[in-house]
Amino acid sequence: MTKRGMKNIYWFNKLTKEDIPKVGGKGANLGELTSLGVSVPNGFCLSSKVYFDFIRANGIDKLIQSELSNIDPEDNKALLHSSKVIKEAILSKEVNLELQKEILAAYRKLGQDKYVAVRSSATAEDLPTASFAGQQATFLNTRGEKNLIEAVKKCWASLFEPRAIYYRTVNKFDHMKVGLAIPIQLMVESDVAGVMFTIDPVTNDKNLLDIEVAYGLGEVVVSGAVSPDRYLVDKNTLEIKDKKIVKQTWAIKRAGATNKRVKIAFADQEKQKLTDKEIESLAKIGKIIEEHYGSPQDTEFAVSRGKIFMVQSRPVTTLKTKAKSRGTIQGEHRVILKGAAASVGQAAGAVKIVSTPQRLDKITKGDVLVAKMTNPSYVPAMKRASAIITDQGGQTSHAAIVSRELAIPCVVGTSEATKILNDGDIVTVDGEEGLVYEGNVVVESQEEVVEKVKKIKTRTKIYVNLAEVEAAERISKLPVDGVGLLRAEFMIAEIGEHPRAMLERGKGREFVNKLANGMERFAKAFHPRPVIYRATDFKTNEYKNLKGGAKYEHDEPNPMIGYRGAMRYIQEPDLFELEIKAMKKVRKIYKNLHLMIPFVRTLDEMEKVIALLKKFGLPRTKDFELYVMCEVPSTVILAQEFIDLGIDGFSIGSNDLTQLTLGLDRDNERVASEFDERNPAVMQSMKKVIEICKKNKVKCSICGQAPSVYPEVTEALIEWGMTSVSVNPDVIIKTRELVAEVEKKIK
Repeated sequence: MTKRGMKNIYWFNKLTKEDIPKVGGKGANLGELTSLGVSVPNGFCLSSKVYFDFIRANGIDKLIQSELSNIDPEDNKALLHSSKVIKEAILSKEVNLELQKEILAAYRKLGQDKYVAVRSSATAEDLPTASFAGQQATFLNTRGEKNLIEAVKKCWASLFEPRAIYYRTVNKFDHMKVGLAIPIQLMVESDVAGVMFTIDPVTNDKNLLDIEVAYGLGEVVVSGAVSPDRYLVDKNTLEIKDKKIVKQTWAIKRAGATNKRVKIAFADQEKQKLTDKEIESLAKIGKIIEEHYGSPQDTEFAVSRGKIFMVQSRPVTTLKTKAKSRGTIQGEHRVILKGAAASVGQAAGAVKIVSTPQRLDKITKGDVLVAKMTNPSYVPAMKRASAIITDQGGQTSHAAIVSRELAIPCVVGTSEATKILNDGDIVTVDGEEGLVYEGNVVVESQEEVVEKVKKIKTRTKIYVNLAEVEAAERISKLPVDGVGLLRAEFMIAEIGEHPRAMLERGKGREFVNKLANGMERFAKAFHPRPVIYRATDFKTNEYKNLKGGAKYEHDEPNPMIGYRGAMRYIQEPDLFELEIKAMKKVRKIYKNLHLMIPFVRTLDEMEKVIALLKKFGLPRTKDFELYVMCEVPSTVILAQEFIDLGIDGFSIGSNDLTQLTLGLDRDNERVASEFDERNPAVMQSMKKVIEICKKNKVKCSICGQAPSVYPEVTEALIEWGMTSVSVNPDVIIKTRELVAEVEKKIK
């Protein structure tokens, strides 16, 4: 054991995520995955201490300080010069014999003359949470003792690639406090490999897993060298929601001691790279990893002879970023390129084609960077660009991930951008649709649109339907009058455990606190505008998917019309009380939080819910409003009687109301074509409820998908006297403009 209790070598099975200061994020996570029980190729890490000992013993630390103390990170020539000087110094020195023996002894334990991956895992001595992903080198298919020692030195030298120097300089990290640990890991001779995000990285939809895979080594997916297959999997059901199968003509595979580009057999080029069963198995592993870390993960995997190996996991870094749209695109325009949507937003600028990192100086602020693919060396130029277009790559490629982190629009996998575009061409990049238009077709910035629409006043309130806590603050800045539907289910799914299981484990208070934290973020973001919280409306099959849920939930032939909504609160009042306690906690500060009861079937049910609210100390008052979701035909028929019980109004759930009125399941493809909220029976039901509410001077809203999809429905509802409409975030602006026009007509 050396000073400060740090050793030179740590085996993966002895490492956890707490060991980042010793072995960096990559090394620590390989240890964490190993302890989790997923298949990880065996290996060990050289600690960052070994690197620091090496540069100090050889005087390289003084050279680093001399070269980098006053460097201008925007001076590309200076970066290249300093990088060359420092790397050459590192590669020219010998690793001391004692350390060589220690490394080679561990290598022999892995297996004499085995092929290994020598990887870089940077860390900061006093900044253990800093991220240096993608900036240093990896050396695959390293074999033999001499080659291993040389690869170790090359990894250390890669800490001073121009891109790494740039990153540390602009982020004000002390170069002498950033070290490099080196994981040395058995190679997997992969048939296919790729990247799995446990979230949709483009839309940030946490209900989906995104898998991108190609033949051969996974580096072609990460770098964007090929456009991969893409599979979207429902995280809850493991159903494959979407597949994009891409023709792949070549791959990188091991040929002897080197990696070579090899041709894919013609018969295999257009095949699906993973079987449906392998996709499901991989998705299960992704769920396990995400649950373990407690947040969405960006993982890498390799598949050899049907066995899945995980070779990396790190947090997704783009959850809170949003592309800076430079405007909106309206009307018909000429599309000159199509690719994959990689980072949402729209921006226009002059094309600059970059063929090598040495040409990055040509990118000036506001240009559209066009390349076959990007790598970490491109990041300084990407920061100056208004948008990115690549020939190759998928939605988890380097260009896609960095664009999302920088919040600039990006379209990847266009195949021919570098061939058909020319320097100086003016183009518009639509990163949401994956399109590139000729010319500047951005007509108005998003910020300008929002400010203009905020000035539009309407009698009818425009509310928004929300579920994601992370979206609260951003959406609250739009021209919206409040939250008409705050779904409880997403917040409870984030907690992750069945509330009954938590209650029985004595974790009821923890459940209340976590739920209250979510509610508070919405109430605070929109204060003093109203936030109407819809109490839990999980169906039995959805509750069953929560941790511990299988113990408490029974299988039902049709959960849609089974044990849900108000019935649950009456039969399990102790669980309902947890939600009410959370509301009371938030309402001590934010009185704009109100309650809506879903799926009420009978007057008796609502009477019992009202009694429970009184018992739990949260009765309807002047400043606490109580609503009923009108989604069962019985609430339409007995609308007057429900109002007589003492409620503040209805919110029409047009989705369930349509299904139950027409007697069809919209998720059943054989009958889904008949699902239409505009059906006369549904429209007349909504009209009746609105008229009764108007007569009794109580509020009436709608929070189903109808007003978000069909403007003519919104128009009819307003003409009948609806007091508010609650729509999806993407149509807030369009709906406010529509409502204003309708109100002008009916003055």
